[in-house]
Amino acid sequence: MAQMGRPRTFDRQAAVEQAMFLFWQQGYESTSLSQLKASLGGGISAPSFYAAFGSKEALFREAAQCYLDTFARVTECLWDDSLAPRAAIEQALRQSASMQSEPGHPPGCMVALGCMSAPTAEHAAVAAPLTASRARTRAGFVHCVKRGMASGELPADMDAVALASVFDSFLSGVAIQARDGVGYAVFDSAITQVMRVWDVSRLTA
Repeated sequence: MAQMGRPRTFDRQAAVEQAMFLFWQQGYESTSLSQLKASLGGGISAPSFYAAFGSKEALFREAAQCYLDTFARVTECLWDDSLAPRAAIEQALRQSASMQSEPGHPPGCMVALGCMSAPTAEHAAVAAPLTASRARTRAGFVHCVKRGMASGELPADMDAVALASVFDSFLSGVAIQARDGVGYAVFDSAITQVMRVWDVSRLTA
């Protein structure tokens, strides 16, 4: 009879969070199964790993969901219609830039960086939650621009997708620069500048 893995003695949720940080720092492909087994709960055997998580792919999905339920919520204000649309965009940019630069976790954004090393069709299903999150944020920027158009704050003939892409592209760039060590003070000033794109558009309304 095959030997069973030792009983699980680690905190499963804490292990998922540890995996999240590894995937966030290194990406999906660059994080090996041996690294995961060595790190989670102070080290677990292969049988214990598979009994707890099933596979590396399944663990990544759990880790990604953990990120989406916590750190990624900094951009949910894009869907808060109680905020003025410009304010919602600025808040999303500042909250995300602050989160991506703060100590205590890897710099940058797992949604933007977690699967950049694994863009192939083979890993499309693994990356799907992060892809969906990026699409939701992009749609949130469009939502805010369209609210600005509907209220008369922006021109009615504004290209909503194009203007939204300015803010979405900026946020993607923050992820790369934060990983390179750029601090929040730079992003804070840059956000003030990028919000002038909205203001210039408003002046022509």
